[in-house]
Amino acid sequence: MRGTRAWLGALLMAALAVTGLGGCQTSSGAARDRAGGGSTAPGPSGFGAEFLAVDECSSFGTTSSTEVPCTSERAAARVIARFDGDPSKGPACPATTDFVLHIGASGTAAPGYACMRNLEPPHPGDPGGGGGPRTVVGDCVYGAGKGEVRETACDGKGGHAPEYKVTSAVTRRSQCPSSTALYVQLGGERPVGCARTV
Repeated sequence: MRGTRAWLGALLMAALAVTGLGGCQTSSGAARDRAGGGSTAPGPSGFGAEFLAVDECSSFGTTSSTEVPCTSERAAARVIARFDGDPSKGPACPATTDFVLHIGASGTAAPGYACMRNLEPPHPGDPGGGGGPRTVVGDCVYGAGKGEVRETACDGKGGHAPEYKVTSAVTRRSQCPSSTALYVQLGGERPVGCARTV
C-alpha cells in the first residue's frame, strides 16, 4: 500500500510539473494575422497572452520593451500595430505612430517591431507634431544638408525652425501644385510629398 501511494504521488507530481511547464511555454504555431495587416510569431508572456500584442501597453521609454497593464500608472504607450522582422524591410507603421519599439528575439519569439502611440499628448506622430517614424501630409521639415530633410514641429517649438510644410501626397512629381518648393519622399501608395515654403 505504501509503495502504491508513493508511486501515485510521484505520478501526480510529474503530471503537475508537465502541466506547469506547458503553461509557461509560448505556442510555436504559425504566425497569426494582426490588426493593421501584419503578423508576428508569439512572444514571451507578459500581462496579455503575447508580449506587447496589439492594444497592450508599455512603460515609459522608447528603447525598452516592458509590458504593463494599460490601467497602470506606469503605462505610457499602446501598441497600435505589430510586425515581424526588420522595420526597414517590413510594413510601414500607421501614420499616427509616435515611435517604433524594437522587440528582440527571445526564446521562440521572432524579432519584430511594435508601432506605439503615446497614451497622452504630446503625439509626435500627428501631422505637424515634429516626429514619428513617418513623414505625412501636414508635417513640417527643414533642410539637413546634402538633399536631406528632417521633421520638426510646425509650431516652431522643435529644435529647428520649420522651412517647408508637406501639403499633399501624390504618385508623381508632375501632380504636385505649382506652389511646390520641395519634393519629400513619403513612401506608400502616394510616395511623393509636395511641400511649400513656410
